[in-house]
Amino acid sequence: MDRTPTEDLAAVDPRAFHRFADFYPFYLGEHRNRTCRRLHFAGSTLALVCFGMLIATGRPQYLLYGLLCGYGFAWVGHFVFEKNKPASFKRPLYSFLGDWRMYADIWRGRIPL
Repeated sequence: MDRTPTEDLAAVDPRAFHRFADFYPFYLGEHRNRTCRRLHFAGSTLALVCFGMLIATGRPQYLLYGLLCGYGFAWVGHFVFEKNKPASFKRPLYSFLGDWRMYADIWRGRIPL
């Protein structure tokens, strides 16, 4: 049976990408499940709120809260709904950039929520 381009990307090790522009299509392929994307969006939004609280209050625990919200929601989305491992385990910087690019693309209406 022939594989689709998305299936081919899913079989690739995220460490094989040397440019974010090449990684991002792989990243999107790892986020096909709508609930997973919604959890990413909610976690990123809460992380931004926590970052705002860190700036407003100067209380460092909001950095921890932001990380827990951002990664916690995303990882639940991957393990429970997407049934895959987050790319952040193998490409943390590209995955972090991908999170925020996807978040912006959702706001722009380019990716359905």
